[in-house]
Amino acid sequence: GAPKGGVGMIEALVLMIYEDVIKGCIGEDYKRYAPYLLTAFFFVLVNNLMGLLPIFPGGANVTGNIAITMVLAVCTFVLTNLFGTKEYWKEIFWPDVPTWLKAPVPLIEFFGIFTKPFALMIRLFANIMAGHAAILSLIAIIFITVKAGPVINGSMTFVAVVFGIFMDALEILVAFIQAYVFTMLSAVFIGLSRVKGHAKEN
Repeated sequence: GAPKGGVGMIEALVLMIYEDVIKGCIGEDYKRYAPYLLTAFFFVLVNNLMGLLPIFPGGANVTGNIAITMVLAVCTFVLTNLFGTKEYWKEIFWPDVPTWLKAPVPLIEFFGIFTKPFALMIRLFANIMAGHAAILSLIAIIFITVKAGPVINGSMTFVAVVFGIFMDALEILVAFIQAYVFTMLSAVFIGLSRVKGHAKEN
């Protein structure tokens, strides 16, 4: 029978990423990249969720560390360019444009090779770090208003706790969205590097 409970949820999640994201974005060579992309998705998702837990084994803001996101971006960068087709490299260094335009265009396309993984790195780091910074700022209000008196401190504590719970709930959604976006963009970049020759139209 069909799996139920947590196993069924994980299987549905794997199939969604495998069929809709990896297969849909990469194309016929998708099976080669599926292990990395699925690993990246669950690594980002699990660490995003673990970072929301204030007690062990959570509490570490792993994906809010730019060194971690840089390593993930470098992995995507290597896979994108190591297995790029001849057409991919031709579009970078000798695109199909008039000759007088080819002097600046390859330079722009060349820098594009590095801006894509850089965007991956900054996007994940900034979104996760911003959420944690917002929650920390809300909690800090409790301690900042201690000397303002019990009325102000009590009311601001209530506001901080309510908004803190709201931000935590929002961060659960952000944890999934950022894992999905990172995997999708990585698959898109890899798919673009697997481009084949286009048939010439009459």
